[in-house]
Amino acid sequence: MRPADRGLLALAGLAGALGVGLSAAAAHIAGATSLATAAQFLLFHAPALLALALLAGSGHAHPVVVRVAGFALALGLALFSGDLSVRAFLQQPLFPMAAPSGGLILILGWVMVAVSALWPARR
Repeated sequence: MRPADRGLLALAGLAGALGVGLSAAAAHIAGATSLATAAQFLLFHAPALLALALLAGSGHAHPVVVRVAGFALALGLALFSGDLSVRAFLQQPLFPMAAPSGGLILILGWVMVAVSALWPARR
């Protein structure tokens, strides 16, 4: 397994763990809807990152395109969920436009997943 694929696997595990932790925190903090949203995004994307790491090494899709999609999802997830979490805990943004930027990167990552289905795998 290539280092990039191992990185995606590690990010998948981190997203899952953070999603569970933020879900627990959201359950104990009144009115923490943004924290619950961050947790949901982490938990929804963790299996996708896992699948993309495995797909990249499988030979069924172009590995570079799949890896770019995976790292784009991870970056978008960090910005989006990170901003929502920082806002919930510290009542300030991560930085201006962090959540919208993360959301846009998430959308582009999913578009790259679609592109990977159309891009022929290397022989």
